[in-house]
Amino acid sequence: MHVGGKQYKVREKDELQVEKMEVKAGENVKVKEVLLIAEEDGTTVKIGTPFVAGAHVECQVVEHGRGEKIRVFKMKPKKRYSKTQGHRQSYTALKVLKISAVAKKAAAPKKEAAPKAKAEKVEKK
Repeated sequence: MHVGGKQYKVREKDELQVEKMEVKAGENVKVKEVLLIAEEDGTTVKIGTPFVAGAHVECQVVEHGRGEKIRVFKMKPKKRYSKTQGHRQSYTALKVLKISAVAKKAAAPKKEAAPKAKAEKVEKK
């Protein structure tokens, strides 16, 4: 599935951390951007172009949080310059409830319109 600009490989009952989403904890989220669906045994595989039509993943928001602190250290040698920064990335923890691959019915082919008769030019004398 594709969430927050990143791709994740998930199974039912998996928990994962994605980029922060503006959804309250405990609510369900339906992700419609599914790139590939495959059975556990690998017998059937559906590959999207770019997404699988009609497929979606239902997730429950477990919590919102912030990741571990990352130290960013910048230094310019021989110039007596150094700078330390910290960063904590916000995340949303999701639990995968259900993966469904409902195939939409193929649309009936459209009937071609009858060709329009071209208007003949009238010559003026």
